[in-house]
Amino acid sequence: MKLSYHIPIWKLILLAGLAGGLSEILWIASYSGAGSVNGAIVAQQVTVSVWPSGTESAFSPALGVIIHLALSIALAAIAVPLLSRIAARYSGATIMFGSAMLMLAIVWKVNFFIILPLINPAFVVLMPLGVTLASKLLFGLAMGFVMYNATQEKALSATANRE
Repeated sequence: MKLSYHIPIWKLILLAGLAGGLSEILWIASYSGAGSVNGAIVAQQVTVSVWPSGTESAFSPALGVIIHLALSIALAAIAVPLLSRIAARYSGATIMFGSAMLMLAIVWKVNFFIILPLINPAFVVLMPLGVTLASKLLFGLAMGFVMYNATQEKALSATANRE
């Protein structure tokens, strides 16, 4: 079964990426509010991961947020088509949320055990791994929510059209 959504796929990717990226920002802001780490330093380290001399710029925290959201949308551009295939085969919130969270857990593992140790080891130790894993799982949950709702609205309108 091929799924079609009530919105264009590029909007679905944008919504899923922003929902995921913003959920991570809110999580890290909450964590930083507890006093464990400065959120601006986290954002700055995102910049440093892409632009190593970025610590010298006063704009590096803001640039880090922009980079984070751009990467979130890029990640959604990969994940949304995969999640669409899963949704076409299997229905249900558990499958959608579980699949999205599993994808993001894999992304977290690759990031924190392969990529970041090579390009920015300081980022790996900035926060406890459990906090960073929770961040990625929240991204998956938010993206799964967007995807599930997109498939449900389409399914509901298709059911209404048949009646």
